[in-house]
Amino acid sequence: MRSEAKWPLKVAAASGVLFLLLPLALIILYAFSTEEKSFQFPPPGLTTRWFATAWFDRPDIWPPLYLSLKVALISTLLAIILGTCAAAALSRAKFFGRNALSLLFILPIALPGIITGMALRSAFDIMFISFSTWTIILGHTTFCMVVVYNNVLARFRRNSAEMVEASMDLGATGVQTFRYIVLPQIATALLAGGMLAFALSFDEVIVTTFTAGQQTTLPIWIYGELRHPTIRPITNVVAIFVIAVTLVPILFAYYFTRESEQTPRA
Repeated sequence: MRSEAKWPLKVAAASGVLFLLLPLALIILYAFSTEEKSFQFPPPGLTTRWFATAWFDRPDIWPPLYLSLKVALISTLLAIILGTCAAAALSRAKFFGRNALSLLFILPIALPGIITGMALRSAFDIMFISFSTWTIILGHTTFCMVVVYNNVLARFRRNSAEMVEASMDLGATGVQTFRYIVLPQIATALLAGGMLAFALSFDEVIVTTFTAGQQTTLPIWIYGELRHPTIRPITNVVAIFVIAVTLVPILFAYYFTRESEQTPRA
């Protein structure tokens, strides 16, 4: 009976994975298509020339790429700093309204992106802040900080506060305690949270649309190319690059946050 019951579950799981991965497989397939204007299936032929074309003959790709990398790196750095401080405060301190404050930290990623984007744009307009790279960074930091906060908060809750108290009792300063006791305990959580934050920021579209003004990040460039295509395979080539840049950090984050006996002692 148990063996018979496993087959429907395996089929359902395989169907779900296929449903998720098939669109990605089509993106990769059409990056090699010889057809420039349409998505004919199956492709009339396969070629690798679009990769060279995207690299050497499309200078319009590079500014959005540099902007996306810059925004993702700065947003990740700010998210690590702010998310770690928030997690430390809410995990160690007890005060009135702590649970409500924890909910407020999670809201930016729980709400639909269009709501977050509209709220940020309204706030920038009210404060007369001109749209620039920094408005994009501030917008991305709001949801990137949540990822870091959740990872570090979970690690703080799994670790004992007695080691920190013992360090202070033995005469260590706050900086020494953080460097030799706290930081080694949360290092993998910080790394995983930072990688997830970078991946989320690099491929963000909705919040960026509301906070970018006239600037163009790489995901917005891809969206514009899909609406008014010139050479469709080149758009797929750039999409493959975005998939690779976001997939690698996610895999590393999974590796560092997976449940194991070694994680708390890492």
